[in-house]
Amino acid sequence: MEFSAELRDSVLAGDITVSFRLWRRARVRSGGRYRVGTGQIEVNSVELMPFSAITSADVRRAGEHDREALRNRAAHAGPISDDTLLYRIEFHSLRPEKE
Repeated sequence: MEFSAELRDSVLAGDITVSFRLWRRARVRSGGRYRVGTGQIEVNSVELMPFSAITSADVRRAGEHDREALRNRAAHAGPISDDTLLYRIEFHSLRPEKE
């Protein structure tokens, strides 16, 4: 999964644990592991939901200050209204394995 450069450290630190994506179809799956910068995340769940159903807690878990900031970040793939369906991806950072 791709994250903006300014979010990668927070994703790997475990501070960001949810992402919302405007995709035509899911590009990740539950249990899948994906490289993020120098680390990896593992996806816990993937669900499709309208933008209006995003909670304040999820806005914070996505690393945004408010719903409009989240809407603007996710809108790089197209406009997002309250009824636009987005993929909610919950994940956790994987600690690097020791050699």
